[in-house]
Amino acid sequence: MNKILSRNIHFLGSKIRAQRKSLNLTLEDLSIRCIQINPDIAPSISYLSLIETGNRVPSMELLKMFSDIFQKKINWFLDNAKDVKKSRQDSLKYSFEEIEFEPNFLFSKNQIRTAMPTLLAQSGISGRQFAHILIRAYQEKNYNQFPDIERTADEIGKRKFPIRDNDILKIAKKVGLKIKWFNRKSFATKNDYGIKINSVLRSFYVENNTIYINSLLKDSNRFKYELALYIGHKILHNGDGLISSHASGGELGGSPSLNENISDRINQKDILYAWRDFECSFFAGSLLCPKTSLKRYLSANAYNILSYKKLKITPSVLMRRMTVVSPYKYWHYFDAYSPGYLRTMYRADGIKMPWSNINVENNPFKEWNAYKLLGKQPFLKPIPILSILKDKNNLSLNVSVSIKVKDVSETPHVLCVGINLKDALSKQMSNYEDFINEIHKDANDSKGTFKIKKKHADQIYKLSRILNIKWLEEATNNPIDMISINNKVSVQNNKDKISWINDIKKDVIKSTK
Repeated sequence: MNKILSRNIHFLGSKIRAQRKSLNLTLEDLSIRCIQINPDIAPSISYLSLIETGNRVPSMELLKMFSDIFQKKINWFLDNAKDVKKSRQDSLKYSFEEIEFEPNFLFSKNQIRTAMPTLLAQSGISGRQFAHILIRAYQEKNYNQFPDIERTADEIGKRKFPIRDNDILKIAKKVGLKIKWFNRKSFATKNDYGIKINSVLRSFYVENNTIYINSLLKDSNRFKYELALYIGHKILHNGDGLISSHASGGELGGSPSLNENISDRINQKDILYAWRDFECSFFAGSLLCPKTSLKRYLSANAYNILSYKKLKITPSVLMRRMTVVSPYKYWHYFDAYSPGYLRTMYRADGIKMPWSNINVENNPFKEWNAYKLLGKQPFLKPIPILSILKDKNNLSLNVSVSIKVKDVSETPHVLCVGINLKDALSKQMSNYEDFINEIHKDANDSKGTFKIKKKHADQIYKLSRILNIKWLEEATNNPIDMISINNKVSVQNNKDKISWINDIKKDVIKSTK
């Protein structure tokens, strides 16, 4: 066997390299995966490089390890036939909802500026909300990769992981931030769509580098994130005060002056605040979970959602950072509140948008188990779910894991993170379309709940091993969700919009003097 290995070393090394790159794994990522399986024989980064370039022959034990990681038979590595490669350009293509802006004159800056007020008024969203949609689209197009912010956070936090409350407090003090605590409980109000909710003002920033933080956050993992946000504002924006206030369950951010953020017109401040909200939030996640350290940790724990408990961060921070650090790009993330509106959303995998400001009665996602969690009383363990979404004649296969939690106002909501399997499965099989069509047909032919057949579950299991995400495999043990998208939905337009954050801020500042 050693003679065969030596004779085929060039092909073997190139195949390992091709498989690694097709999964967007670095040499360090592959080394971490090997350590996870067997630290005694796991190769170093430099030794892996020598294997890939044909300068070293891997042992049979190491070859078995590669076989497990890439889910390929050992004979495949020893075959002289070259592996069929997809071009890098093709592998990165994805079905984002894009249109050609033709004819050009209809999409000129002046034309869009003129049409924008009517567009916002008819869609029932505010200028600030539209600005957040633009930022989210930018995130998705870049697959949540913002290395400049990551580097800045690494410099400030020294890549400490996990980072503790005292560490964050020391950083805040070092950059000149002062903290004042205030007491405010949750109260009933309405969100932008007229839905009654509980909300609570968590924190806000005022002049002289002072942060007001609700005492409800004391002894909460949310405190670190809240403080990290304002550290980001101080570092990235010199603490000039142009940053949103933060509330749970209610308005998305505050406004520089009363009622300014509820206009159906978009202005430069809307865009500025939305962009700064994003930058500070991304900085906070990077500070709490440095990319390289978290990638190693998640790889060692097979992307276990419950890792947030040991790391002492919120589950939402962990889920959002998963979309950043994973070598696989096609993720989605939702933060859903009852009866069915989204507070946060990220769709780099091209998944169709679930409920938002659409009429809840026409919501096709009511059949999604992640949605059903909203109506259940118990706070359950994470639930992995396989789902097929049908939009006209297009099918997509997704796997997600959802968990029901409470926010600071004690309001239940569901966090969901997942991936679209098309890109990953297409690289492992030549008949992906047949694969998903078979599952769809089996589900339609079944009566009641349906679990996928073993031959299909085996493919998902292999993919779970390749991507090193355990809840992919676990999802095959649960009934599959079948969701048909109905694009004919009606919009809820709440004309009685409410802005209350600034009133509370004034009262808090007055009471703490």
